[in-house]
Amino acid sequence: MSAFIQQLPALIGVVIGALGSYLAVVRGDRARFRREQAARWEERRLAVYADYARTLKKAVTLTYRVAAHLGNDPHPHPLSPEQAAPLLAEADLARDPAGEALLLLGSPAVVEKARVWVVTAMEMQRFLRERTHDPEAWQNLLEQQRAGREGYYAAVREDLALPPGHSARWPLPPASDQR
Repeated sequence: MSAFIQQLPALIGVVIGALGSYLAVVRGDRARFRREQAARWEERRLAVYADYARTLKKAVTLTYRVAAHLGNDPHPHPLSPEQAAPLLAEADLARDPAGEALLLLGSPAVVEKARVWVVTAMEMQRFLRERTHDPEAWQNLLEQQRAGREGYYAAVREDLALPPGHSARWPLPPASDQR
C-alpha cells in the first residue's frame, strides 16, 4: 500500500495532464469550428449580396436603354419599351429569389439599403412605363439610383468588414464628345 501512496501524486498528475490536454483540444476544435462556420456564412452572404446587386443592376441597365429610346438618357444602345418589357419582366423575376435570399442572410442594415436601391429602380421603371420625356427628372432618378447603389455597397462592405471600395462614379465625356 505504501508503494501505491508513493505513486499516487504521479498518477494524479498524469490524470490531470490528460484531462487538461483533452479540454485544450476540445476547446481548440470548438474555436476552429466556429471560425470555419463564420467564414462559410460570410462567403454565403457575399454571394447573396453580389447576386442581388447583379440582378438589380440588370434591370437598371435596361431602364437606361429604354430611357435612351425615349430621349432621356445618352445610352448608346436604345431599346423600345416593347422590346424591353419581356427583359424587364425576366429581370424582375430573377430579383425575387435573390431578394428572398437577401432577406434570409443579409444584415438589417444591408437589407434596408437594398430596399432604398430597389425602390428607386422601381420608380425608374414607373417613369418609363408612363413614357415620360423629362431628361432633368431622369437625371434626378439616376442620381438617386447611384446613391442607392453606393449606399448598398457601403453597407455590404461594412457588414463583411471589407475595406472601402470605389464609388463607381466615373466621369464620362460630354454627350457631344461621344461617338
